[in-house]
Formats: sequence, C-alpha cells, structure tokens
Amino acid sequence: MRAVASIRRRVVVFAVCVLFLTTGCLGVPSPPSAGDDSPAAGDVPLPGEGPERTATVVDVVDGDTIRIVYANGTRDTARLLGVDTPETYGESDPADFEGVPDTEAGRACLNDYGERASEYTTETLLDEEVTLRFDANEPRRGYYDRLLVYVVVGGEDFNYGLVADGYARVYDSQFTARERYYDAEASVQQERRGLWECATDAGASSTGATGGADDSDTVESDVDGGDSSLVVASVHADAAGDDRQNLGDEYVVFENTGDETLDLTGWTVTDEAGKQYRFPDGFTLDPAATVTLRTGDGENTRETVYWGASGPVWNNGGDEVVVRDEAGRVVARRSY
Repeated sequence: MRAVASIRRRVVVFAVCVLFLTTGCLGVPSPPSAGDDSPAAGDVPLPGEGPERTATVVDVVDGDTIRIVYANGTRDTARLLGVDTPETYGESDPADFEGVPDTEAGRACLNDYGERASEYTTETLLDEEVTLRFDANEPRRGYYDRLLVYVVVGGEDFNYGLVADGYARVYDSQFTARERYYDAEASVQQERRGLWECATDAGASSTGATGGADDSDTVESDVDGGDSSLVVASVHADAAGDDRQNLGDEYVVFENTGDETLDLTGWTVTDEAGKQYRFPDGFTLDPAATVTLRTGDGENTRETVYWGASGPVWNNGGDEVVVRDEAGRVVARRSY
C-alpha cells in the first residue's frame, strides 16, 4: 500500500509540474500593472491579431482621445491610431482637411464637426469595456506618452468607423491598416458626408493643399500668409532635461521681416493639436525685431512673451506652428 501511495504522490507532483510549465510556455498574460500596461515591443500585434488589452473607457477627451482604466485600477490615456478628428479645444486648421477652405465658415464647420465627433465617441465608448489592439508598424506610445491603439467595441474597429462615417480624416503614418482607411476616406469625401460637407470645390486651392490629408506635415519652411511680414524664425521644442520641468526652455521665435511695425493684438499661435496662445492687447513688433514665445510662466516684455501653459506644447518629434491674424487668416506656418 505504501508503494502504491508513493507512486500516486509522484504522479500528482509530475502532473502539477507539467501544468506549471505548460502555462508558462503558453504565455498567458497577467493583468496590466503600472509598469505593464502595454505589450512588449516583440508582442505588438497586427490589427485584429495577437495580444490585446481590455479596459473600460472612463473619460472622452475629444473624438480621438480617451482615458481608460484597467481591471486592476491602473489608468492611462489612449490616442486612436490612424485618425484625426477636428479639434474641440481651439480651432482646427483647414489645411489639414483636403478641400476645406481656409475661411471663417470653413473653420466654423470643422469646429462643429469636432464637437459632433466628440459626442459620437462619448455615446459609443464612455463606460464601455473595450479591447485595445496595437500596430506592428507603430510605437506603443506617441506624443505626451499616450498609448497608440485601435479600439475594438462590439467586435468592430471603432477607429475605422470614425473615418468611414465622416467624423475623422486619416492621420497618415505607417500603420498597417492605412490603405483600408484611405479607401474609406476617399469614399466619404466623394459623397460629401460628415465633416467633408465642409469642403468646397475651391477649398483645395484656398488652403494650399494639393493632395493627401497630411500635406501640411510636409511643409519644411515658413509660409507667407499674404501681405504679412511675420515669419516663424525658429522652434526650440526640446527643452533641456525634462520638458515638463523646464517649460521656459521650450519656445518659438517670431520675426518681423518687413519695413513696418506689426500690431499683433488678437493674433493667435496654435500647435497641431489646436492648443492656442493669444498675443496681449497692444503688443507690437518693430521691423527686423524678434519676439520669443516661451511655453512657461513669466512677465511679458517686448522681446519675450509667455504662454502660461501647464505642460509642454510643442512636440519634440514634430509639430506645426500656425499664426493667425485678428481676422483668423493664416499669416505664417512652419512645420518641423
């Protein structure tokens, strides 16, 4: 009997060991912790395949940005891959949306669709459990350390739906689903549905766009906005050390290249995300003079003005500086 019991114990121990090793080999993912909220680089899947995360949407920032919480309480912010909805904070740049005229009506139309996109995302995703999927061609995180994800809800690609239903344009990068997204965008543009109602036949020439949705991203030099002599002379996006702790070292320099003093009252500066700075009333810039706009706080002078932002504005990996006059006309633009 002792021999039989001994054999049984050995069989049980062997079975437990096999189960343990098999589980390890299968790579069963553990719930994300503060340091494990996105897959390792080697685990980044193609859309619809590979490892994925499940989370609940707890807040909608705008049409293409959400805040999520995992089952263990870890929170994160996610940017939807491959799409760009019109802004809800600040103004959208019509040049980013092919065919939309750079006019007050064009900007107002985009702003309206920015609100609609935000409402649609809220109605569809808020408080819902969603699946997050990552792209093999894209980093796990983008600007502001946000996750870059496809959101799957109800078994459907929500990102794709934003484009196909006219709530967003395609935000060009090397993501693997880009061809399908561009096909959907072309179809909805042709039908003038959704935000593409804002487009006009003359819109492309008035915005300076000549092709795809990301034309503005290829601008490498200042663009004269007509009679204005203001140019974006330089951009210092990467502050020394931690950008968040050194906002004063993130700045843009503007120069008056003309022969007359410029009154910048009511003029605005925006980034690609739509964050906006407005020059103080009565601020002027003499011929050949420069003014530096620093992101942090400080006391304005004739040579330096301060945005007063609570965090970095200009993306280290690339962004666009857009200056508009008091009437909302683009007078200078520079991408980097």
